[in-house]
Amino acid sequence: MPFEPLILTAYSTVSALGHGRGVALDALLQGHSGLRRCDYEGADMETWIGRVDGIEDVVLPTALAPFACRNNRLAALGLESDGFATAVAAARARYGAARIGVFLGTSTSGIEATEQAYRRRGDEGGPLPADFDYRHTHNTFSVADFTRRYLGLAGPAQVISTACSSSAKVFAAASRHIRAGWCDAAVVGGVDSLCLTTLYGFNSLELVSRRPCRPWDAARDGINIGEAAGFALLEREGEGVRLLGYGESSDAYHMSTPHPEGEGALRAMQAALDSAGLAARQIDYINLHGTATPSNDRAEDRAVMRLFAGEVPCSSTKGWTGHTLGAAGITEAIFCALAIEEGFVPGSLNTEQLDPELFAPIVRTTRRQPVRIVMSNSFGFGGSNCALILGRPA
Repeated sequence: MPFEPLILTAYSTVSALGHGRGVALDALLQGHSGLRRCDYEGADMETWIGRVDGIEDVVLPTALAPFACRNNRLAALGLESDGFATAVAAARARYGAARIGVFLGTSTSGIEATEQAYRRRGDEGGPLPADFDYRHTHNTFSVADFTRRYLGLAGPAQVISTACSSSAKVFAAASRHIRAGWCDAAVVGGVDSLCLTTLYGFNSLELVSRRPCRPWDAARDGINIGEAAGFALLEREGEGVRLLGYGESSDAYHMSTPHPEGEGALRAMQAALDSAGLAARQIDYINLHGTATPSNDRAEDRAVMRLFAGEVPCSSTKGWTGHTLGAAGITEAIFCALAIEEGFVPGSLNTEQLDPELFAPIVRTTRRQPVRIVMSNSFGFGGSNCALILGRPA
């Protein structure tokens, strides 16, 4: 059965660039990065991060007070941005609360709440504080539970946690649920927030750069960690950019390193093209996973060159936001939707000297041009890969 396109009838984004699509669009067009020197409390390391302003000031509704943590506060910012909650309320009136699903991605969820709880135990240990609520904060399902309660929804709800592909794979999960008749529409997205576990964990793997990340650069030396929230409403009918297809793969080559020839990435991209019924030459732009680590960029470059033969412009947008981990898929899908709607190819910010051993045609400075069909790549630890194809009718 042919893939049934779904329409992004509403979407929102919050990242280090600021709150809302308009701010993100201005930054992408003007080349303004959201990265800053690390100022996350307790993180004594030399790096740059993509921190979202205003999270600490968010007050959740009284009925949702048990969900209070950095991740869910960030989710609330995303739900209220770009009129998203209002758009979902209108959809709820059309379909009924039980017919709208919620499919979200995250990697660390509300782990910051657990970090704080352990610090409050004191140096001698002892029990965790009585007010620590794992279920409503750290548990990965917390953000989906919070979101459906916030939006007044009662349909299927699921959280996908496959590292950096998490909030790309939610599009696939939602599509399958709608196609199976389990819901008529879906809220998809992802939320990931800064925490010490992530910052020090990636630093221990020697994957964190001391300067703004440089995808595809000859001197690239690692990632900058960011945080973000993004949501999209998927429906069968309406106006907007369409989800034309998706591809998933799991190569399980290594826990933290991709296959050196990008085999899993290649399979995901080819599956996405097959799903959409498209040839490689029909893609106008590829938003690369582009983490700026030596091995990841090299593997993705080889996969992209094998499939697209250097004929499609590419870039990584992580120089704007940092690597937002479980929220990277939705954040970059929204950037792709903006590129389609506004007619531009975003540049690969901070990339100065292209690696002569990499051959994908990298766009370094944002340029205006018609864009109709794009591919967005998201590749996670353990070889959990996803490629999305977004577009608009000819």
